[in-house]
Parts: sequence; C-alpha cells; structure tokens
Amino acid sequence: MPKPDELLADVATLVESGQSNQMSLTVVTGGAVITGRLAPEAVWRQRVSEVLTDSARLGEFAAIFTTTTRREGPPTHLHFHMARILQGQVGIPETGGMYRVSIADVSAWTVGDFSYSDH
Repeated sequence: MPKPDELLADVATLVESGQSNQMSLTVVTGGAVITGRLAPEAVWRQRVSEVLTDSARLGEFAAIFTTTTRREGPPTHLHFHMARILQGQVGIPETGGMYRVSIADVSAWTVGDFSYSDH
C-alpha cells in the first residue's frame, strides 16, 4: 500500500477540525479525475443519509451513514460533495455527487476545482 501524502492528509485534517465544506480540491485516483469541495466526514455522512432516506428503493441503507465512530489519528479518506468525475469536456454528474476517496490512493492533486464553460 502506498504511503499517503502527508500534506494532503494535513488538508483533510484541517477540513475535519474546522467542520468546513469550502475547500475545493481536484484529485487523480485510479485514473479518474474528481473535482469538488471537501466536507468533514460527519457532514458528508449526514448528506448521504438524507439522499438515501429520500429514495424509495435505498432508504433502508440510510441508517448505516448516520452511525459515526470517532477514529484516532489523521483522516484516511477525503469526502467530496458537489463533486464531479471529469471525462473529456463534461463533468459527471452535472449537478455534483458525493464521493469518498482513500488518501492513500490519490496519485496527484491540486487545490481548486475545475469547471467547464461554453463561453
């Protein structure tokens, strides 16, 4: 397993400690480019739970995301909301999604998110 990027782990730690969802980040992981804003894990879990609760088919999974356990040590994952997977000239989904990415699996990253414009 690759060693996680310490600077990226520090960014994740700051997001977790400040309970902020304003940090924009773009990462490359497993060949995919994901761009969006980071959220603290608890905020991310709550939002995923809300989306699942509103689903007629997936509502039973909502409770899994409301259970949080406080982990010791630095965060191991990045929690994106309002995020898109970039492919060609489009971002999927257009409205943004919720992604969880292992910090150890990030091969490249930059501060800020990418957006497309027809202008």
